Amino acid sequence: MTDCYLYAAARTPFGRFGGALAEVRPDDLAAVALAGVLERAPGLDRGRVDEVVWGNANGAGEDNRNVGRMAVLLAGLPTSVPATTVNRLCGSSMDATMMASRAIETGDAEVVVAGGVESMTRAPWVLPKPSRAFPAGNVTAVSTTLGWRLVNERMPAEWTVSLGEANEQLADTYGITRERQDEFAAQSHNLAAAAWDAGFYDDLAVAVPGVDLARDEGIRPGSSAGKLAGLRPSFRPDGTITPGNASPLNDGASALLLGSGAAASTLGLDPQARIAGRGSFALDPQLFGYAPVEAAAIALRRAGIGWSDVGAVELNEAFAVQSLACVDAWLDQGLADAGLVNAKGGAIAIGHPLGASGARVVGTLAKRLRETGERWGVAAICIGVGQGLAVVLENVRTEAL
Repeated sequence: MTDCYLYAAARTPFGRFGGALAEVRPDDLAAVALAGVLERAPGLDRGRVDEVVWGNANGAGEDNRNVGRMAVLLAGLPTSVPATTVNRLCGSSMDATMMASRAIETGDAEVVVAGGVESMTRAPWVLPKPSRAFPAGNVTAVSTTLGWRLVNERMPAEWTVSLGEANEQLADTYGITRERQDEFAAQSHNLAAAAWDAGFYDDLAVAVPGVDLARDEGIRPGSSAGKLAGLRPSFRPDGTITPGNASPLNDGASALLLGSGAAASTLGLDPQARIAGRGSFALDPQLFGYAPVEAAAIALRRAGIGWSDVGAVELNEAFAVQSLACVDAWLDQGLADAGLVNAKGGAIAIGHPLGASGARVVGTLAKRLRETGERWGVAAICIGVGQGLAVVLENVRTEAL
């Protein structure tokens, strides 16, 4: 067994639903991120990439037919570079990262690109095929943008509630108020805006050709809990979740360049971080927002460390309420400070293009560890239908940026 290292990260700015990236196909977005991360290693012979492992949640439209392979072809890599696409919904590109790291650790590969893409704007409506030709009744087109669709009637009703209702239940269970959620959401916007202003994301971002989008499109500088308090609840008349304290619908792609220690000479780069631990966890589908708690515990245990060792956390903010529930649990388990979580903003502001988010949080975490010089960090994500993933990174750079 050998170690797996992260050498580079790149992502497109994330666009709003119907926004600046709306006219860009998801396979083209994927190609931009893939080419962008390889540009970080200009001396690399592209034919030396052993595998591309790509995440995608929808796969119902232009991202069908193995969008990872399409990205390889559209990015101009040699046709000899193989690729696969994996789907673990919101965790798809983190799952891709975990799969890629295992391939490197076992010696099956030396250089792998992992990443993911989603265009929630361009996700199509779908029609189920009839069991018999020419049905007399009407048929309904189902949106594939987000959430359950074409639900199997054998599924218990409590499992198939909307993502929002599931998180309202989480708010009830853990007593997380609307006020806390709005404060968390406002902080996400302001931290993300400050990070962009300070240049933190500049070397992580890659421009999308033909699109005027230099930053994540959904960030609202100057947000406040007071402003967000005026928004109406989205899922219950008396609920706590609004468009302001949940992640929006987005378009974007992200990529990570991974390799063995020996790959440093091939890549012409020094490694940034070691993949030190991985964790996956599953529970009742409606409790999905809380799944990162145990996924992170598993990853930490496999890395041989505890929460008291952790100096940075990147948690994908699907909803403010589930983020707060996870952070509260981690504080109880020994995390030193809630301020270590998403110090550069999170998905409520930056956006959550489903298949791209896992690689985004891993890439952001590695950059944060380099910036601060902290040794250990955790990236985690919740996943619809009751799952969570987490990765522990060890900073291998000895000096802070």
